[in-house]
Amino acid sequence: MPTNQTEGVDRDGSHEADSMDPQTPLLKKAVPKATTLLQKTSLLFQDWWLWEITSSIIAICAMTVIIVILLLFDGSSLPDWPSVFTINSVISFFSVIAKLSFTAAVGASISQSKWHWYRQEKPRPLADLQLFDDASRGPWGAVALLLSINARHLAVIGATITVSMLLFDPFLQQVVIYPDRLIPSKDTATIVRAQKYEARSEEGLPLSSVVDLSMKAAIYNGIFDVRDQADVNVEHFCSTGNCTWNSFSSLAVCSECANITSYVEKSCNASGCYELNLPGGPSISGFGSQINSSVTNISAELRAIEASVVQFSSLISKKMNDSDDTFAWECALSYCINTYSTSVTDGIINQTITKSWLNNSASYSEDSDLILKPPLSNLGDKGNNTTFRVSRLAAQAMTSFMSSTFTGSGGINVTGTGSAFSSDVIHALYDTENFSVRVSNLATSMTNNIRQQNNSGSDPCSGLAMKTETYVKVRWAWFAYPAAVLVLSLVYLAGTIIESTQRDVDIWKSSNIALLFHGKVMGLEKPKEITVEAMSRMGPTAAAIEVELVQTDGRGWMLVQK
Repeated sequence: MPTNQTEGVDRDGSHEADSMDPQTPLLKKAVPKATTLLQKTSLLFQDWWLWEITSSIIAICAMTVIIVILLLFDGSSLPDWPSVFTINSVISFFSVIAKLSFTAAVGASISQSKWHWYRQEKPRPLADLQLFDDASRGPWGAVALLLSINARHLAVIGATITVSMLLFDPFLQQVVIYPDRLIPSKDTATIVRAQKYEARSEEGLPLSSVVDLSMKAAIYNGIFDVRDQADVNVEHFCSTGNCTWNSFSSLAVCSECANITSYVEKSCNASGCYELNLPGGPSISGFGSQINSSVTNISAELRAIEASVVQFSSLISKKMNDSDDTFAWECALSYCINTYSTSVTDGIINQTITKSWLNNSASYSEDSDLILKPPLSNLGDKGNNTTFRVSRLAAQAMTSFMSSTFTGSGGINVTGTGSAFSSDVIHALYDTENFSVRVSNLATSMTNNIRQQNNSGSDPCSGLAMKTETYVKVRWAWFAYPAAVLVLSLVYLAGTIIESTQRDVDIWKSSNIALLFHGKVMGLEKPKEITVEAMSRMGPTAAAIEVELVQTDGRGWMLVQK
């Protein structure tokens, strides 16, 4: 500032500006030189980038600790720590250290970038000083800087990093979650299976000509179950509500059905079809909705099957005057060996047949049992025995009962006066919407009964009871963002250091003293014999200079050396 602007200023009588000698030194005593290690280290913090590099190293160490914690606990059980500590709180602690450390380095780099900004070939507005100062302090100033300067300037990276800091913590908090999973427990899990079937009375005596009551109940349940969910009724024990079993094999009943509607012969007149006939099977005569079922062997599709339980066909017509509403089915029920994949989830059993073996040549004689011996490749992991057996008496009684059960007829009077069916089973077959599914449900219900017979010849299959455990899951994709911000910060710091060297710019960073010492508009005088370019010397120099804010004759304010 020119001398004439400060002449005559005498606010408290302590001095007069015109009494100053232009050559009066600013320092009353010389700036001491650094001699000790501590002093020399202090100079590196002020005149170089030691503080920023140290901060970056601290940030790297903090992020490394976070990575180590994530690697150690990823996929493991929730640690048994005191309630005040969680993995997220530990990560949050180190993330704060990392964020504060590289934020300090980025802020200093942005401040240094303002000196680069004014070190270019053309002059820059003085107002840009405030832009860079605001950008080094927080995201709002960084946004203003991004909107104001050339995108190719290095400071843009620093401003971008500062704005990106806003999402640093939210992304880190999403890295670790605590889902539940099932793990093995010490509890028990069992499910029934059968190696043989021998129908016996409640007293344990063999039944020579009748089916035991439990099997009859199973047959009726399979036919009358409108939901067709017999598979969920298999006897099992799962104390935890979540269990798994290795595949296992069991004696079972299998079903197969064929749609033989194309075999139906129709006799019709102008009033409708008055006679429907299955060659070698049931027939329907007269007008009205009817069903007729009998034991037969009609379809070529099922002729190869040795129906060791029963084979029957049903002819059904819902409307006699509509020949398109007529259909016929033939189904076979046979003893077979099923291999199951079974699990219980939240108390609900899910059972899938993975393999099914049926010996089409298997049959029983008057003097021998029905023997089924599948190859080992058709047995499950838990097959204790490769031979399965159905007793002769039980097989005979079953065939006799099933033959009578699926033989019958009935219908609904066309005048709406009522209906008549020979048995409830025939009525259920008439009302069945999906015939083959209902017969399959019947086979499953019969299988369940065979498997849970007291004399099934096999112990229940043991499984694995699972319990719920909360564990640590690391989502590494969320960690990519904080890691990228850290890497970008290191790159920006390195770029700023290199640019300062290439442009030969002193390391002044955010110093206001440097601006005062090297600004022409300031009312301070610097003697030629004292060089104060380095920050380490500007501090002591400024400490020895006494200034005050005074008002000049032009009513303006100025910092003036005392």
